[in-house]
Amino acid sequence: MGALFEPFFYIIGLVVSLYFKIVVVEIVLHWLIHFKILEPTNKYAKKTMELLEKATHPVYDKIKEKVPAVVISGFDFSPFVLLLILLFFSRLTFVLSQFLLS
Repeated sequence: MGALFEPFFYIIGLVVSLYFKIVVVEIVLHWLIHFKILEPTNKYAKKTMELLEKATHPVYDKIKEKVPAVVISGFDFSPFVLLLILLFFSRLTFVLSQFLLS
């Protein structure tokens, strides 16, 4: 029975891992632009940020709706909350797959 669910958990783990990396790259690019290491007028940085924001900001908005205290003194903690949630789901899928395969 566990072998039936192995591909399912593997795909979920891949999706969670990929989305985690997308969020980290978006955070790093945002910081690089904020600290003026990367120019916001750079067309490649601008296009990349637009693409990453389309992938992440709907989830950030949902987090802000559910937990309004994630914005403190103008600093948005929703990306970090999302990273914690993704880490939780990554670990959960790993443990469930190990449990079902044993």
